[in-house]
Amino acid sequence: QVQLVESGGGLVQAGGSLRLSCAASRNTFGITPMAWYRQAPGEQRNVVANITAGGTTNYADSVKGRFTISGDYAKNTVSLQMDSLTPEDTAVYYCHVVRYGVNYWGKGTLVTVSS
Repeated sequence: QVQLVESGGGLVQAGGSLRLSCAASRNTFGITPMAWYRQAPGEQRNVVANITAGGTTNYADSVKGRFTISGDYAKNTVSLQMDSLTPEDTAVYYCHVVRYGVNYWGKGTLVTVSS
């Protein structure tokens, strides 16, 4: 089992920034990619960004140019820098990794953007 612990959520005004961090522990060998998902109330969980062990990044269209994902596979950490936040970014953000085809999720951290 891979354990994921997120931190960094909170309340921020529109236009502000937040940085989310996630640390993976236990049986971390072979995890890739690392990603962030989010789920707004009443909506499905969607990918925000991911990063492979080779450093390739992918972003949802809604966050391109505003969010930056970074990962350290040696330390098994992944972060999400979120800038120019809007109320539409309000959601629970989840850290996600895949290890040998098995999906693992963190418990989530709430991001609330006020207008």
